Amino acid sequence: MTIGITGLGRTAPRQNAVVGSIIAALVAGICLILLGFASNFLIDWLWFSSIGYLQVFLTTIGAKAAIFFAVLTATAVILWLNGLVAVRFARWQPAQAVAASGWQPARFAPPPNLFTLMRDRLPWPRVIAGGAGLLALLVAAAEAGNWGIFLQFLYHVPYGADDPLYNKDIGFYIFSLPAYILIKNWMLLTLVLSALFAGTIYWVHGDIEYSVHHRSMSPTVIAHGSALVGLLFAVKAWSYGLDRYLLLYGDNGVVVGASYTDVHVGLPGLWLMIGLSIIAAFAAWANLRVRTYRLPTAAFLLVGIGSFVLSGAIPVLFRQLFVKPTELQLEKPYIERNIALTRQAYNLDQIVAKPFAAEQKLTFKTLEANKATIENIRLWDWQPLSDTYAQLQEIRTYYKFHDLDVDRYWLDGSYQSVMLSARELRPSLLPPNAQTWVNRHLLFTHGNGAVMSPVTRKSTEGLPFFYLRDIPPVADGGPKIDEPRIYFGEESDDYVIVKGSTPEFDYPKGKDNVYATYDGAGGVPIGTAASRMLFAYYFNDPNVLLSSYITTDSRIMIRRNILERVRTIAPFLRLDHDPYLVISNGRMFWMQDAYTTSSYFPSAQPAQDLDLNYIRNSVKVTVDAYNGTIDFYLIDPGDPIAATYQRIFPTLFKPFTAMPSDLQKHIRYPEDLFLIQARLYQTYHMEAADVFYNREDLWQFPRQPGDDGISPMTPYYIIMRLPGEPQAEFFLMLPMVPSRRDNMIAWLAARCDPPDYGKLIVYEFPKEKLVYGPFQIEARINQNTEISQQLTLWNQMGSRVIRGNLLVIPIENSILYVSPLYLRAQQGHLPELKRVIAAYGEHVVMKETLAEALAALFTESGAGPAISSTAEEMRLASPAGSQPQQALDRYNQAVERLKAGDWQGFGNQFDALRDILEKMSRQSTGH
Repeated sequence: MTIGITGLGRTAPRQNAVVGSIIAALVAGICLILLGFASNFLIDWLWFSSIGYLQVFLTTIGAKAAIFFAVLTATAVILWLNGLVAVRFARWQPAQAVAASGWQPARFAPPPNLFTLMRDRLPWPRVIAGGAGLLALLVAAAEAGNWGIFLQFLYHVPYGADDPLYNKDIGFYIFSLPAYILIKNWMLLTLVLSALFAGTIYWVHGDIEYSVHHRSMSPTVIAHGSALVGLLFAVKAWSYGLDRYLLLYGDNGVVVGASYTDVHVGLPGLWLMIGLSIIAAFAAWANLRVRTYRLPTAAFLLVGIGSFVLSGAIPVLFRQLFVKPTELQLEKPYIERNIALTRQAYNLDQIVAKPFAAEQKLTFKTLEANKATIENIRLWDWQPLSDTYAQLQEIRTYYKFHDLDVDRYWLDGSYQSVMLSARELRPSLLPPNAQTWVNRHLLFTHGNGAVMSPVTRKSTEGLPFFYLRDIPPVADGGPKIDEPRIYFGEESDDYVIVKGSTPEFDYPKGKDNVYATYDGAGGVPIGTAASRMLFAYYFNDPNVLLSSYITTDSRIMIRRNILERVRTIAPFLRLDHDPYLVISNGRMFWMQDAYTTSSYFPSAQPAQDLDLNYIRNSVKVTVDAYNGTIDFYLIDPGDPIAATYQRIFPTLFKPFTAMPSDLQKHIRYPEDLFLIQARLYQTYHMEAADVFYNREDLWQFPRQPGDDGISPMTPYYIIMRLPGEPQAEFFLMLPMVPSRRDNMIAWLAARCDPPDYGKLIVYEFPKEKLVYGPFQIEARINQNTEISQQLTLWNQMGSRVIRGNLLVIPIENSILYVSPLYLRAQQGHLPELKRVIAAYGEHVVMKETLAEALAALFTESGAGPAISSTAEEMRLASPAGSQPQQALDRYNQAVERLKAGDWQGFGNQFDALRDILEKMSRQSTGH
């Protein structure tokens, strides 16, 4: 015995050292975590202050802190009380004391082991407090992320309409029900943790023993467990009460929402489950006196079997045996609810349906009356144009066109659809030997300018005609840019420091470079030593602290990516994937669409692959590309979610009327929202329950061939004049075809121009008339012998033919189809627009320009000559124009190209002249 004690004495200092090391490591880790939290907090404070949204940050951080400490306190107190009770009543007791329990008596005099040492030597009050605090900390950290749900619950506004089953305002489901579910889940989790926490203490004290051959539990454990089980069943009763409302989100394949089975079997079953849970709770509490395992076991069996029977077996059997044979008749009212509420949740009920005659009556006068539509038919697809921009206008390897946007501008007195892209700078594309800290963060700080081109025009070489080009930006018919520097954009992904002692690279000029100094108000001041230390720690970059280029006037720009910038301020908004560039009054802005969403709209169909069943484009966000200034404009004040957030953050949103008038002209209907609505409208345009049930009139997106095979057609922006409207407008549109068929049945359009912005129209074709759909037109193009032979010839001559997307162009009550065709050298990366394919009715033609294609198309179809996109094309394409005149025009253009030193252009014009002369020769000889 003495030897054993001596051995223990010798190892004690070593054990104390190990324990001390562990404690020191834990303290160091906690300090690092707290330091990280502190640095993040300070960085956020400085950043939000610099952009004028400190109040938003304080509201957000205050809500997080309030929820964190409320959950932490409540959870810790509950766990601490359970642990205190367990320690207070966990004692070694005679075996006879638990004989009545029915369990095998515990061995209450175990030999000394680890558990007895823990029981006797651990400072249990501290252990309980520490354990409860640690578990509560983890729970609170998880719950703090739900701050938005609780703020919506506290500040919500009524929706203004009731659900048809429970007659509750829909605002209850959007704002209150999610909060109740979170509270219920927290209560269940806390009770489970309390049982585990107390059970561990009892186990250490020997009140619970469990092994393969021996299981025992003291009466104290049974009493404590019974109290917790009773509380668990009480919370479960409330949970079943909430489950009544969750019936409105079910989906049995026929009805989304409460079905006939849910209302007539599921709902009564839930009321019975509430009663059984209450009975089980009282049975468990009664066991505090009896202290047997039988009552809690019976309670669990009662609720478990009841749930299986009432919520599982009976509804399934009822649906299969009673509902299925007469499903349409019984489910009809619930299908109608689903249709009405889904249309309401996605604003599909605001779509105006109009007939479209789909006539074949296009004439010269019709085309002349729709000149704005013809002149804005988009011939440049984003991928070929993106490649062309990259080859002609990136200038240097470190510049990058991230994306191409479609917008409209008033240029030279006409309303024109254009494509444009910002020339951003990506420091990671600098040469490897230039990848220095100074270059990446101090010297190469910003992009420069933008490129803009009309959607229809092209040069004689098949290249885009530039309205905006080069560095610094040259406006050749496009809007002037006075401040071309881009510090905030889609490519910006790292911090930069401006107003340093070294000037910033601005743009290349021949063999030299032009430098500039930032004179805006963007960024966070970083001139003090404290600020530099803070940011150096935050970015784990000592250069921020050590660099001699940073001065007292320096500012650091962080969160320069548009999506990240907006999301940091308003994480409760869902953002559109495509912010787009707007040039206004000489400055460059980013326009970002933001959505308010919910997944708790009752009886509404969830959007495909998205966690939502309600969406509104209530907010437009603008970001200044130079200063990073962010403005949130509330465009839909009638949206209850947006109105709720306006109450939470009174300084966040500005009225839409406060947006500068020139920026208002460039808002557009967002593509993400349009796609969601269009997908749902494929089914939910059917308002009759029997038609909806049988899917008699199901629509789908047209198919189109692509490099990756067949894919659904995507929406596209277009300027056109609707039937009966006085002028052309900017639209987002998409054709529709019947399910499993390719003929066109309708087309859906969203208006983008104020004052009718946001209005959706669907033009439906006569069901008895066959109207070719895009995929059928593609097939006719491929079957055209002249076109297919020409494409085959080009593909065999070291070139690659790239087929552009086929566009459906509604004109009056007729449909015109146009598809561009590009050629690219086999080893090259510069696609050229070489041909335009046009189809109308039974006729398909391919010509060099859109004007020539329309002229040939309507001459062949007897509709008369078409108007041209430009005066030059009109002269060249018109059938009335003599061939000698065309030859002379080609000769004059060839001379102009020769004088300009454009040898490629000279060759193209010379080849065209030769073709005309050969054609004249054949006509004169009769061959």
